[in-house]
Amino acid sequence: MKRVFLIVLDSFGIGEMDDAASYGDYDVNTLRSCFASSEFHMPNMQRLGLFHIDGVTVGERTGAPIAAVARMTEASRGKDTTIGHWEMAGIYSPNPLPTYPEGFPEEILKRFSEKTGRGVLCNKPYSGTQVIQDYGEEHMRTGDLIVYTSADSVFQIAAHEEVVPVETLYGYCRIAREILQGVHGVGRVIARPFVGKGSGSFARTANRHDFSLVPPGITMLDQLKEAGKAVIAVGKIQDIFVGKGITEYVYTKGNADGIERLLEYMDKDFEGLCFVNLVDYDSLYGHRRDVDGYARALSYFDEKLSRILDKMKPDDILMITADHGCDPGYEQSTDHTREYTPFIMHGDNVKPGNLGTRKTFADIGVTVLQYFGIDAAFSGEGMLK
Repeated sequence: MKRVFLIVLDSFGIGEMDDAASYGDYDVNTLRSCFASSEFHMPNMQRLGLFHIDGVTVGERTGAPIAAVARMTEASRGKDTTIGHWEMAGIYSPNPLPTYPEGFPEEILKRFSEKTGRGVLCNKPYSGTQVIQDYGEEHMRTGDLIVYTSADSVFQIAAHEEVVPVETLYGYCRIAREILQGVHGVGRVIARPFVGKGSGSFARTANRHDFSLVPPGITMLDQLKEAGKAVIAVGKIQDIFVGKGITEYVYTKGNADGIERLLEYMDKDFEGLCFVNLVDYDSLYGHRRDVDGYARALSYFDEKLSRILDKMKPDDILMITADHGCDPGYEQSTDHTREYTPFIMHGDNVKPGNLGTRKTFADIGVTVLQYFGIDAAFSGEGMLK
């Protein structure tokens, strides 16, 4: 029974791409920044071959890697979660998703207010943790929704759970998702519920929910499902693909929870793909430029990697990769960073070695389909020998 476990370490880049400067990124390298922290310890990833990947200049290469490794190039125009995951699954995005450094146009907000019956506060790029401190009390007093964005292609709505029940907030997000299409088709509309009694005590809850664009083409998930294989989504994978091509899903409350759900699925019988996103690297540490926190989270994953490897069966393949960079040591912005990503593939049916620098993330999707004997409906090159 063949199973593939594809784990995305969200934002774990390994060095700037050749076109990084066109994205405003200079000398960025998420791995290098984390490696410099005393909190960084990844002996299992080292053994698999992390430091053997093209362009990686930190870490010690201890003998030959026991996994197949590669450096992945993002062919799409962008450096965000949606575009990165879509490309892994076979969708090339020639244009970046829209961003709103000056806030959203008045016509968008007018339509949104008319449909929700609520006013709008903020409407500009803002730190998600700070915006609720600065606008939370006014929101509680007026009932107006806190709408803000970031350097990413997102329309975020923050609301206090006692003022706007979580399910009502999700309904408002669905309204925004219907409005934000075409030229204003942001990658994600995000519900950001929070709690607290006043400014200084407000805190976001785990009830975040993302409402993404529907993938515009056939993905490896669609092809696996069509072939009768299981497609299990752990974490925000369900939201990124809007359920398209997914047969089962579970949401998670952070990296630790995501790893535990993965381990539970490794004890189950199924044939197909278990696709996991571990988001804390990006949301808790990368954007907040917390180098030690990011390094600590990587070390935690590496520690749990021993259990993951121990649970692998003879026909299992483990894949570890990332969707973009978010260098916690980069002080010029708090945005994602345009970086190459790592790819590590391990299992009894995988020949270890360096597979070089790949031209597209889509090689991952082709490789997954290749393992199940399915011809990919999109461009890319399989990596199984």
